[in-house]
Amino acid sequence: MEITYDYYRIFYYAAQYHSFTRAARAMHNSQPNITRCMNALEQQLGCTLFVRSNKGTKLTPEGRRLYAHVSIAYEQLLAGQQELAGEHSMKHGLVSIAASETALHLLLLKQLQRFHRQYPGIRLRISNHSTPQAVAALQNGLADFAVVTTPADVRKPLNEGILYSFREVLIGGPQYAELAKKPHSLRDLLDCPFICLGEGTGTRELYRHWFAEYGLPLQADVEAATMDQVLPMVQYDLGIGFYPAELAEPEIAQKRIVQIPLTEPVPTRSVCLIEDTARPLSMAAKALKQMLPEEH
Repeated sequence: MEITYDYYRIFYYAAQYHSFTRAARAMHNSQPNITRCMNALEQQLGCTLFVRSNKGTKLTPEGRRLYAHVSIAYEQLLAGQQELAGEHSMKHGLVSIAASETALHLLLLKQLQRFHRQYPGIRLRISNHSTPQAVAALQNGLADFAVVTTPADVRKPLNEGILYSFREVLIGGPQYAELAKKPHSLRDLLDCPFICLGEGTGTRELYRHWFAEYGLPLQADVEAATMDQVLPMVQYDLGIGFYPAELAEPEIAQKRIVQIPLTEPVPTRSVCLIEDTARPLSMAAKALKQMLPEEH
């Protein structure tokens, strides 16, 4: 007779309750069936697991050794079932997101607030990356999905969906207030120090190609590691730089920075969601994904 999972489950309950009768009640089973299964288990293992008496049962030394292993395995199974049940009801779970700085501030934080209010038991793990780093994290299985800004180098089995489009404006600090009075061409501004994101970022490549369309070089006089560093650098007159219009508006309204109008149209960019189509999302990750807006 083959030993089945049910035999070990019955053994676990019989050992817990020190009684075949109490174990049978707990399992909604019958005492004779519990006895039959434990006799069969002892026969298969070739040893006595329980000492029976009128007061109940006690584990033998062999029974205690077996229980040490069975209890760990069975309790892990129970924990797994409870975790999945909790995730199914959206009371427990974890969503890991690889996000770029701009995507986080333009879109993701507002949606995370909504999600957290609706599902407070779901834990969120947000890692801050450049777009290429976020894509790499997704490919390495370190995130459920990535929310980043374009351009992004996406190849199968990854899939990219646009969530939100935005434009950036050229901004400067108080020192550059005179430049805000009329539109300028990029060529007119080449002598100004430019603040750019570092080499290897999608943003840097986007603007390098845009400048090149007009036959101009993009010289980074100051390099920022992330987009959120650009604004304070501009405010302290370290140079001029491109920044999302939506995030720049409050600072412009408070006259802490100025917008420098351009004759050339600045490229439209997008916040996009990237997911690995070869790896299914958890229920919690699916729920968050559905909360994110999508442009059609």
